[in-house]
Amino acid sequence: QVQLVESGGGLVQAGGSLRLSCAASGAVVSINTMAWYRQVPGKQRELVASIARDGRTNYEDSVKGRFTISRDNAKNTVYLHMNSLNAEDTAVYYCNAVLFVFGTSYWGLGTQVTVSS
Repeated sequence: QVQLVESGGGLVQAGGSLRLSCAASGAVVSINTMAWYRQVPGKQRELVASIARDGRTNYEDSVKGRFTISRDNAKNTVYLHMNSLNAEDTAVYYCNAVLFVFGTSYWGLGTQVTVSS
């Protein structure tokens, strides 16, 4: 079992920045990829960025150059640095962890990010 707790969401003006954090606990040595997803009401949850244990990253096109995902394996924490935020970034952001074994996936409860224009 893995538990994920997100923090760092909030209200920010367009053009501003936020940093989200996700702390993992439990079977953390089993975690391969960690990722951030986001969801707005009425739409499917979408991948924002992911980072593998070896540091390889992947970004959704609309956030490339603005968001940076990073990972501190010693602290079992993944971060999402978000710059140049705009209204379209408003969503609930969820942390996700995928284990090496069977690809089991775990989710955090989410943190709200609201960008005012």
